[in-house]
Amino acid sequence: MKIFVPLDSAAKALGADDVADAIAREARARGLDLHLVRNGTRGMVWLEPLVEIDTPQGRIGYGNVTPDQVPDLLDGRLNSLGRVEDIDWFARQTRLTFARCGVIDPLDLDDYAANGGLVGLRRALTMTKAQIVQEVIDSGLRGRGGAGFPTGIKWKTVSEAEAPQKYIVCNADEGDSGTFADRMIIEGDPFQLIEGMAIAGLGVGATRGYVYLRSEYPDAIAILTRAVSIARQRGLLGPDVLGSGRAFEMEVRTGAGAYVCGEETSLLNSLEGKRGTVRAKPPLPALQGFLGQPTVVNNVISLTTIPVIFERGAAHYADFGLGRSRGTVTLQIAGNVKRGGLFETAFGLTLGQVVNEIGGGTASGRPVKAVQVGGPLGAYMPVEKFHTPMGYEEFDQNGGLIGHAGLVVFDDSVDMLRMARFAMEFCAVESCGKCTPCRIGAVRGVETIDRIAQGDPAAIPLLTDLCETMKDGSLCALGGFTPFPVMSALTNFPDDFATYREAAE
Repeated sequence: MKIFVPLDSAAKALGADDVADAIAREARARGLDLHLVRNGTRGMVWLEPLVEIDTPQGRIGYGNVTPDQVPDLLDGRLNSLGRVEDIDWFARQTRLTFARCGVIDPLDLDDYAANGGLVGLRRALTMTKAQIVQEVIDSGLRGRGGAGFPTGIKWKTVSEAEAPQKYIVCNADEGDSGTFADRMIIEGDPFQLIEGMAIAGLGVGATRGYVYLRSEYPDAIAILTRAVSIARQRGLLGPDVLGSGRAFEMEVRTGAGAYVCGEETSLLNSLEGKRGTVRAKPPLPALQGFLGQPTVVNNVISLTTIPVIFERGAAHYADFGLGRSRGTVTLQIAGNVKRGGLFETAFGLTLGQVVNEIGGGTASGRPVKAVQVGGPLGAYMPVEKFHTPMGYEEFDQNGGLIGHAGLVVFDDSVDMLRMARFAMEFCAVESCGKCTPCRIGAVRGVETIDRIAQGDPAAIPLLTDLCETMKDGSLCALGGFTPFPVMSALTNFPDDFATYREAAE
């Protein structure tokens, strides 16, 4: 008997380790020949711990399993969810980047290869640098870390730059509230990230890479570090990648937890051992990045999507999506929602479909009031904008940004003035302090919102003017995007601000 119990951090927080221990103890007591596999999560966090039993009919799932249910589980008396792949929430997805996550043993390279792994790298090894870069351009892949910049164009810039050394840097400093896709795939399919970075190295002529991983992810750090070691031992990394004669080496570096280090130039400073402050651009990291050399800085999801593109072809990947948003988007649904988790689908679903059909509405049962999309710097979208399709340009036209595709749902009990204040306070706390609009503007923003809360109507135009200054004058997205949540709260939910003025009067 083969039983799968997730080792994902979210599953562990919900008791997966205790369930795994109970299964192992019960199997020993019964003398069962049982193979316990600690896999990644399928992304259905609302069902964790999700235990799966391999059967001739497929893998049968059991949701929200507790240790005391293990005897019934092994006796076949526990109610099942049926085949995991047939669960409606899962079956509706288009799983490309996350196809293996939750399916394989994350640290079994043979299991990875048996499920399509390394096919993309082997193909890339038969291609020239220019062909590799063109494949990424043709796929339409855009950065999944927030900015949505075309990945292939960034690679082309680095590939054509003249330098004695080039680097691939993976930004795994996943700090946005309500986001967990980077952590989830690192814990559930780490070899895919390694493969993607190796292909990137081949494409731009980089022989060394770094993963900048936040210290708050100890499980991800341990799993990826072990995976890199295994990859090196098996010839996937080193001076002779898969016997090709071409070199690529990489290592994991741990950040100290500064939110601003999710910004690429702050990350590079931190990676070099400096204080994590923003660099002025130009020069761009693609030309003068890590240690002053041309550097590709890509997000985890961008790099883990690369093997899919090379395995199935650019045309196959580009066939999914909407407008200029090609491929799939990894929606991370969180907050006050019934069915939270990771849902991978082609760009194009409306925000309303994601919240109501996929997420199931609020966990509280109260009406949805707002959804913040894109992390703490994302706009608060009201129900009136639920028609907005999930696409970069489409969200921009409706005053929002997709960012890292995290969605945090709020019901009608939320106070949007307090949420606007939180955005300014967050910026003030997390600012690196280099530029005045961010360093001073966020502090003044908190004070100005407090004036509004005290019933001062003159503070509202002042807040609007302050947000314009921060948006236009900040060096990076921390100060430049903080106006998104603040102004969207003020514009879309004016009654929450007027209530304070009426109370004062």
